[in-house]
Amino acid sequence: MNPSEMRIADPDVTLVADEGDILNELLSLPGAKVLELGCGKADKTHLVAQTAASVLALEVDSIQLANNRAAEKPDNVRFEFGGAENIPAEDSSFDIVLMFKSLHHVPTELMDDAFSEIRRVLKPGGVAYISEPVYAGDFNEILRLFHDEKAVREAAFSAEVKAVTTQRLSLSRQTFFLQPMHFDDFSQFENRILKVTHTDHTLSPALFDAVRSKFNQHLSPSGVNFHMPIRVDLFRKDGS
Repeated sequence: MNPSEMRIADPDVTLVADEGDILNELLSLPGAKVLELGCGKADKTHLVAQTAASVLALEVDSIQLANNRAAEKPDNVRFEFGGAENIPAEDSSFDIVLMFKSLHHVPTELMDDAFSEIRRVLKPGGVAYISEPVYAGDFNEILRLFHDEKAVREAAFSAEVKAVTTQRLSLSRQTFFLQPMHFDDFSQFENRILKVTHTDHTLSPALFDAVRSKFNQHLSPSGVNFHMPIRVDLFRKDGS
């Protein structure tokens, strides 16, 4: 796939899916040695570990890393401190590199370094699965009130295009889908989104009220359901 064919979004996407299903469709995990960059709360880490041979999950948020290490985990998972721009691993040591909505959290000036590092640690023929939220949809309209990610998401996409243009990686395919998100009420939204440890979301009382009001516009007796548009870019390391 040529860099000129890469799309940052698909406004016509209709596929509603859980990312775990997309992951299983695009990757061959059984027996694979996997690196996850920016593992967050490690939900996907545990999912991948069910079939992969091993998972090294890196996180730069020291609070979340400590929580992950303290929690029960499978024997084939290891949590370590590290960022995508400086991966603590040997050359050509992984079959698969994963980034779930974490590329845009890499400092913009370090995104190119991240792709150089991904290429370095992938085995020849290895693949990198990178999913990124698309800047669209009702959930994004709420998020951008207090945390507008338009610039960093565009920078992440530009870094992906550059990685292909400079032939560090080749792009196998792009997949777009809508990820269901459910919140019982605003309190759950506050705990899951506003109180994350990796970003300081300190809102003024007026902004907090504006966010709550926007959220509650979608509230029904069963809670709030969003469909977050996601782009998955699947890359490959060519060469021997």
